[in-house]
This record gives sequence, C-alpha cells and structure tokens, in this order.
Amino acid sequence: MSASPTPKFENVSDPAPAAEFARQKNRTYWIEPRFAAIWAALGLMLVINGIFLPRSVDPATILSILPLAAFLTIAAIGQSLVIMSRGIDLSVPAIISLSSAVLLGVSNGSDDRLWLGVGAAVLAAMLAGAVSGSLIAALRLNALIVTLAVGSIVTGIGIWYRQNAVAESMVPPPLAEFASSRLLNVPVSVWLAITILIALTIILKKTAIGRRFELVGTNPSAGHLIGLSVQLYQVSAYVVAAALYGVMAVLLSGFIRNPTLDVGNPYLLAPIAASVLGGTAISGGTGNFISVFGAAIFLTQLDQSLKMLGVPTAWQMIIQGLAIALGMFLSEMSSRRRAS
Repeated sequence: MSASPTPKFENVSDPAPAAEFARQKNRTYWIEPRFAAIWAALGLMLVINGIFLPRSVDPATILSILPLAAFLTIAAIGQSLVIMSRGIDLSVPAIISLSSAVLLGVSNGSDDRLWLGVGAAVLAAMLAGAVSGSLIAALRLNALIVTLAVGSIVTGIGIWYRQNAVAESMVPPPLAEFASSRLLNVPVSVWLAITILIALTIILKKTAIGRRFELVGTNPSAGHLIGLSVQLYQVSAYVVAAALYGVMAVLLSGFIRNPTLDVGNPYLLAPIAASVLGGTAISGGTGNFISVFGAAIFLTQLDQSLKMLGVPTAWQMIIQGLAIALGMFLSEMSSRRRAS
C-alpha cells in the first residue's frame, strides 16, 4: 500500500481526517499484497500436497477439516480485532474453556435450557473480555500481562465451576446436531464463520464506527485529536473478541459433544498465527478478515498434513511458532515500507 504522510489536524472538530483515512484504506483493501500472500501460500501448499500427499486434498479430508478451520477463523477474527486495537489476548484458551463449562452447567444437557446456556456462555466470555479491556485501556497496563493474568483467573474459575456446578458433561442434543450438520454439503460452522467475517468486514469498512475503530488503532493520537474515545474502542475490541470466543466455544462444544476442561488449550497460539499470517498489522489498525479465514484454512491444512506424515506434536508446535514469527516479520516489513 502506498505510503502517505500523517495528516495534520488543524481543526479537531473536522471529520475530514477520519474520512480521508477511510478512503485511502478502502482503496487498497482488496489488493494489498500482505493480504493476498496467504492465499498464494495456501494454493501452493495444496498443489504440493496434491503431488506428495494426495490423500490430504481428497474432498472427504477437506470436508473433515473445514469445521476445525471455521472454529479457528472465529477465534482468529476476535484476536485480529484485539491486535488491530494495538493489543494482544492470551486469555483465549481460558475464555473458551470457561464458556464451554458455563454452557454445560446452565443447559444441564436439556433441550429446554439450550438457549439459556448459550446466552450464559457468551455473556461469561464477554465479562472476561470486559475485565481485560478495562484494565488495559483505563489503567494502561501491559496487554500481555493483563490477559495472561485474567486467563489464569478465568482458568481457575472454570475448573472450580466445572467440578462443583456441572452435573452433565454432554451438550444438549440439538446443539450437537447443529454443530455437526451441513448445508449444501458444507459444514454449518463454515457458513457461520463466513457470515461473521462478512458482517464484521462490512461494519469495519462501510460504517463510521468501523472506520473510527481502524483510525484509533492506526493512530490513537489522531483519534484523540478528533474527539474519539480511544479507550472505549479498545475496551470494545476485547469485549467483541470475547463474544466471538464464546460463540466459538459453543460451536466447538457442540461439535465435540462431550467437551473437557482443556477444550480451549489448542487456541493460544493458533489464533495469533492466523491473524498475523492473514496480514493483520501488529502495529494496529489494519486487518482483513477474509485473509484471516485463508490463514485459518492454511494452518489447519498444514496441521493435518503434518499429522498424516507422522510429525511429532513437538515439531508441530515449533512450526506453528515459526509461522507466527514469519507473519510478524512480514507485518513489520510491510509497516516499514508504508512508513518510508
């Protein structure tokens, strides 16, 4: 994306800076190389797999991993919102596990209490997100430390709740059926992930709230100058992200049918990896949820291929860490090019 100098704000009540910022971002949103790169990488991996590991690209195999990619997409979109607000969230696994426990405890395996359980699970997640966001935005505490601490507290609460208040370990049957169902032979979870990414993309790119969110992420000082509540947008990022973690936890629990206490454990690094590989700027403000979806498919397919090859779990984690490092490096290089 072509670089442009930081605008000078002569009149803080003039909305022109934000409008110009949005115009420039919308102009290159779909053709920015950092967003297209993951799709090229995904295509290349599928070609290589098709040659050397044909069974990994069989239609049946692809359909079997799509729900996992959808779950990762939803969590990664939430993480992307936080990163776009110049934060990071290490409490994702804890929030997912807590939401799953609350779903089980409130619904108690009953069809009649399903929606009550779903609502309670999402609200519990949002409460955790609100705590993290408030501490980070209002007190200006380090996001890494805060979300790590909140994650630890939430984990403890989840363990206590699961051991003392959850009598039923199975989700209500309608949820299990829904989470495993297909529409047009595509898993419903994929359609839901696509719906979420389209809705949030429209909000970010076509509404004033979305454009202001991107502005305060890219340049908080500019946001303050034109009268925006930067702290409110930062807190909102954590709350909305946590709501997405809660939704994802409900779907994942339904898909598993009998979720355990550690159901959220795989989602510490994976959402960060999908976010940065999808082109989300570590410096804040810039993100593309469609590319995050591509990154989630890439990582899920990579994980499946490594398992088929018999690669040990330790090496799978190493490769995932390298993917995050590569994504951060490319993000930093792109930011420097725009600034030069």
